[in-house]
Amino acid sequence: MTDKLTVALLFGGRSSEHSISCATAGGVLAAIDRDRYTVIPIGITRDGAFILEADDPTKFALNPAAMPEVVDNGTRVIWPDSAGNTTLRVTDGGETRDLGDVDLVFPIVHGPFGEDGTLQGMLELIGLPYVGSGVLASALGMDKHFTKTVLMQAGVPVAPWRTITADAHAADSTLAEQALTELGLPAFVKPARAGSSVGVSKVSTPNQLAEALATAFAEDHKVLIESGLVGREIEVAVLQDRPGTPTRASVAGEVIVSGRDFYDFAAKYEGAAGIDLVCPADLSAAELAEMQALAIRAFDAIGGAGLARVDFFLTADGWVVNELNTMPGFTPISMFPTCWLASGFTYPQLIDELIEVALARVGHGS
Repeated sequence: MTDKLTVALLFGGRSSEHSISCATAGGVLAAIDRDRYTVIPIGITRDGAFILEADDPTKFALNPAAMPEVVDNGTRVIWPDSAGNTTLRVTDGGETRDLGDVDLVFPIVHGPFGEDGTLQGMLELIGLPYVGSGVLASALGMDKHFTKTVLMQAGVPVAPWRTITADAHAADSTLAEQALTELGLPAFVKPARAGSSVGVSKVSTPNQLAEALATAFAEDHKVLIESGLVGREIEVAVLQDRPGTPTRASVAGEVIVSGRDFYDFAAKYEGAAGIDLVCPADLSAAELAEMQALAIRAFDAIGGAGLARVDFFLTADGWVVNELNTMPGFTPISMFPTCWLASGFTYPQLIDELIEVALARVGHGS
């Protein structure tokens, strides 16, 4: 007999953030308390197959020279066939065996087909509780256009932007040029539904627009052209508490850009120079309190659950939300765990908290 909880850890996936999700899994596998949890690592290949993966943190370590990957090993995880059934099974070489009952799913899958409500919808259909936001909040948080629209309605400042679809651009290429004229330079061109700065370009001159659009459209058929704000880049982590208890925000971390155009994928995950991460950020008590309040307001506005990271610019006119990430990275260099570690949590305690909050909210509609 054991009183351990069984956690299915989901990672990998079909998006361009596959390797980052794997690196996140490596961090969680290394830190999760094995005295409290039995872990079933489930990798999702780039083709979308659910496979039983190795319970080996070193296999998924963040290595810029050889990014981690879920490779099809021939196994197939079989999810429960109905709500109320929590048994996972696996087929391997024609044989099927039980993996046991699952208490909770920890879906640390970034980007489309994982962080956008699709995976959450699957888990809702089969009745398995999971860490993080539900279907609607995940979908809103994944789509930068709708995130900004909802945050504006909630009175949360966001950078001015224009949204252009691939079809609209193909019909009239001057739409993007008009948007750039209205917004001014510099500007950023971003896929609406991608993370980790994938597909993002800084446009400093009009002749850079076409290439930036091509890069963004390669990731998504909907892109944003956004005003380039001048200000400090500061991030804060949000952690929901048990029902009836207020949501919390961490100390802030700052991204100091010294030798790059912006905080891009190479700087985030490949060790490229020109970026320094400082946590806690140098803020007054009033500045931090205002930022934390705005972060929680943004989290509540989309109906967030569990966790989020909210990215800001501190401009001459005050705080502006840049992005809201409903399943932020947990790699050793990621800002979400870094901010909570600086706020007094250990990495294992942070994982405990996310699991306990998710279980406490089962049946509470969030």
